[in-house]
Amino acid sequence: MTARLSDIAAQAGVSEATVSRVLNGRPGVADGTRESVLAALDVLGYERPPRLRTRSAGLVGLITPELDNPIFPALAQVIGQALTRQGYTPVLATQTPGGSTEDELTEMLVERSVAGIIYVSGLHADTTADTQRYDRLRGQGIPFVLVNGFSARIKAPFVSTDDRAATRLAVAHLVSLGHTRIGVAVGPRRFVPVQRKIEGFRSGTAEHLGLTAEQSEELVQHSLYTMEGGQAAAATLLARGCTAIICASDMMALGAIRAARQAGFRVPQDVSVVGFDDSPLIAFTDPPLTTIRQPVQAMGQAAVRAVLEEIGGTPAPHTEFVFMPELVVRGSTAAAPAARQG
Repeated sequence: MTARLSDIAAQAGVSEATVSRVLNGRPGVADGTRESVLAALDVLGYERPPRLRTRSAGLVGLITPELDNPIFPALAQVIGQALTRQGYTPVLATQTPGGSTEDELTEMLVERSVAGIIYVSGLHADTTADTQRYDRLRGQGIPFVLVNGFSARIKAPFVSTDDRAATRLAVAHLVSLGHTRIGVAVGPRRFVPVQRKIEGFRSGTAEHLGLTAEQSEELVQHSLYTMEGGQAAAATLLARGCTAIICASDMMALGAIRAARQAGFRVPQDVSVVGFDDSPLIAFTDPPLTTIRQPVQAMGQAAVRAVLEEIGGTPAPHTEFVFMPELVVRGSTAAAPAARQG
């Protein structure tokens, strides 16, 4: 029991004596502290004493896409930690190809009486998806917050990265290095973040290179958010003469580097590649990846604040909170070949 007390105390950020008072139902412990200890029990997998089970801290569901892309575990970690600090227990539900759908995961969480749900890159980002599922959820009185993807038809708080600014930043960086033939590899066209990245790309290439919308369109390649998807898109863009490629995810960027090398190009000497996300470990690739960093910490905390305000009865504004990304320059971008020779 001593080891358990120390583990629980460390997780909750309180003393072992405080943990003991909570477990034994003694008075003199603030409500917030008590909830933190109970949440620590849940996180560590310990069963609550029977007398405390009715004092359950609220469960908050978190639905993410597959965890193969490192950005999703990073967001889940920030959101989970923020919820735990507030005395809530995060319940992670992950979509996998061929596995449970978003609707099935939502139903499972509702059956478990969650206090609220945070959706990351869900169907709300798909312009072809039926948004009535969110109306029904609101009708059930369950607060929810939506991360990365906006729809004016859904009444809820949204938390997003500024995708237009992201591709504008990447274009400006590559143009400053002398690149004039810049391509962009993105996901399927139906997703809001994809549409916004394309808008930013068009805006950036129009401003810096004087390209028309039609001219920039042939430099846009749609694919999947995977290494293989990035490789396929990059192969097409390289065949069209691009010396630089902006990718919609770091995983796609790793695929683009693979495509460049298979085509006999060196990165960054012959081809520059920019990723998106600044996923964990991406600074240690070969070469270290220049990328657009999503402000994961700020976005995750904002999503938690918004859902807890909704749960607490003081709804957050049903609008989109947009966070600025940051260009992180590393070793996968360099002067354009022609500029280098000049």
